[in-house]
Formats: sequence, structure tokens, C-alpha cells
Amino acid sequence: MKNITGIILLLLIQGCASKKDIILFSTIKEGTETSVMYSLPKIQVNDILDVKITTLNPETALPYNSVSTTAAAVNSIELLKLQGHLVSAEGKISLPVLGEIAASGKTTSELEKAITLILESNGHLKNPTVSVRILNAKVTVLGEVKMPGTYTYYEQSISLPQALGYAGDITIEANRKEVWLIREEEGKRKYHKIDLTKSDWFDSPFYNIKQNDIVYVYPNNVKVKSAGFIGNTTTVLSVFSILLTTFVLLTR
Repeated sequence: MKNITGIILLLLIQGCASKKDIILFSTIKEGTETSVMYSLPKIQVNDILDVKITTLNPETALPYNSVSTTAAAVNSIELLKLQGHLVSAEGKISLPVLGEIAASGKTTSELEKAITLILESNGHLKNPTVSVRILNAKVTVLGEVKMPGTYTYYEQSISLPQALGYAGDITIEANRKEVWLIREEEGKRKYHKIDLTKSDWFDSPFYNIKQNDIVYVYPNNVKVKSAGFIGNTTTVLSVFSILLTTFVLLTR
């Protein structure tokens, strides 16, 4: 009987999580300061770009824009997407008059400079202003979060904590030490494991989300065990009750 009780107690202890396994960013110390690193996302295949070209004389820039920008279009992201420029499988966009321009792998700022250079060096426009914006940036958050799904964001960049916030935060059954970020860059898929109980990853390239990133939050051991024979406390107590009843019947 003592052996059975010991086994049950051991299972209960193993199913408990310590404080350090639950609290996020526990290595942060009060009063410390670190520099914030901003990085512009690089344009990818299948991105939809809003490209606006203007000059001091608006009429001269009209042929270089796909459509005139109306108030309705400015206020409707979906309409802007329909009018935007899709980055092809070859990594290019097609602009009126200018034709195909390489876009994939560049930041929006780099593409703005490249288009400006083409306009000026080829004598198209004088002192043009070029604005490029990614319209369909999205991140997919899966696993142990309250609302898994794919979320579109319109900021130039968001952080991993913000992405988890979109998904309603991680659940109590999440393994905070094993959050995987899957990213595609320059034709390669990269995988990175993040420990949310620490803060050292704040200064890594994975703090800021890039469009089309996938975030997967692993379940903790308690959740994994609950999917099998030995599960949560209720399941363990049920097993203990059955074993106790069997022991009493056999020893009568």
C-alpha cells in the first residue's frame, strides 16, 4: 500500500509546475536599460505592395501610378490590396511605365530608393517622392494560445509579445520554455526556439515579427500527459481510487 501511495504522490509532484516555469521574462531586473533594435522587414514573394509616386507637380506623376488615390481607397485597406502590386514568384513587381522592378529581398526603404533612382537617372521625373508599404503582412500563431489563428497587422513591424497578444496570450498549459518561431528568408526556412521565461532573446533578430512568420507554442508536460493515460489531478485521483478499491478487495 505504501508503494502505491508513493507512486501516486510522485505522479502528482511531477505534474506540478514551479514559479519560474510560469512567469514570463523572469530574468528582467528593475532599473536596467537596453537599446531597442529596429529592423525593417524584407519584401517577400506574394507580398502586396502599395507604391505611391508623387512630385511637386502631381499631374506629371499620374502615369507612374496604377490608379489615382481616392479618399475611399485611402480609408480601405482591402481596396488598396486590390490596387496593389503583387510580388511575383520571381520576386518582381510591375509598375506603369517603369515595367518590372526587383523587389524581393529588399526592405521597403531600399525599394523606395531603387525606384527613385530609376525615375531620376532615366529622366522620368525630377525630385520624385516614392512611398512603399506592405499591405498584407500577417503572422500565424498556433499551439497553446487562447485564440490560435492567422492575424494581419498594418504596422511596419510588431514584436513577438504583440503577436501572442493578438492570439489572446498563452494558456496556463503552455510550455513557456519552448516557443518555436518559423521564418522564411531568402528562399530558406529557419527555425528558432525561444524561452519566454527569459529576456535574452529581446536583443535577437527574433524579437520582431516578420511577415508570414509562424509561432508555435508547445504544450507543457501536464497537458501532454492529460492526452494519455495519466493526466491531470482528477485523472490521477481516479486511478488512485481504483487501485485503493482493488487493494482493499484483495486483502479482505
